[in-house]
Amino acid sequence: MGWIGACLCFVRLHVLALPKHIESTELMSKHFLIVGASAGIGAALLQRLVGAGHRVTHLSREPERAPELPGATGVRWDLQHEPLPSAALAERLDGVAYCPGGIRLKPFPRLKEQDFNEEWELNLLGAVRTLQAVLPALKQSEMASVLLFSTVAVQTGMPFHAAVAAAKGAVEGLTRSLAAELAPKIRVNAIAPTLTDTPLAQRLLGSDDKRRAAAERHPLKRINDADDVARTGAWLLADAPSVTGQIITLDGGLSSCRLF
Repeated sequence: MGWIGACLCFVRLHVLALPKHIESTELMSKHFLIVGASAGIGAALLQRLVGAGHRVTHLSREPERAPELPGATGVRWDLQHEPLPSAALAERLDGVAYCPGGIRLKPFPRLKEQDFNEEWELNLLGAVRTLQAVLPALKQSEMASVLLFSTVAVQTGMPFHAAVAAAKGAVEGLTRSLAAELAPKIRVNAIAPTLTDTPLAQRLLGSDDKRRAAAERHPLKRINDADDVARTGAWLLADAPSVTGQIITLDGGLSSCRLF
């Protein structure tokens, strides 16, 4: 074997022996889209996915508020007043998470039709528009995934939750319908968390007494933090190849356990 052949053999063996972290970065990295990553669960999910070596594009009204991370690209989008900026997205996406939501708690007699319409627009129709716009990019992936968000208040009746529970109930129906329609190449799941410690929930958790009272309502005597939910979300998006059509409840046992 001449020196050229020896060099080629060396190069070939060197490539075959790439360190596992390089293989993981180059071969296993995926590209995800997060709608609503400027704070709370969306921001924690962004950190989880980028920390695992994935690329993430995130859309929100204030993308500059999201964590600044290598591999993350923020794009401004007001989902209630603007079309989705498709030109800013990759031609192929391996997954999308739709995170916007709210906590509108009112007695039923005080709810106006506008309250229901606003919850419907934000929670359901925003997700529908997003998914219809990115579906061609998801179909370019060998196995793509969709992550939506519901609430524990859909399956467990809670006072003052009529507007949000009605809208999120529609999200659960959308999750199961799309899981059936888009299988086998696109998985669709949702997470239904209980009260979670995010900026959105501060009026419910704004004092030590409120936090203790909220925790006491759960069999596990704790409330979620954003990373609790993001950890499950990252698993559903980037892994979980056999999971689709599921509503994953993260509620500290609230909906299934009675301690008496």
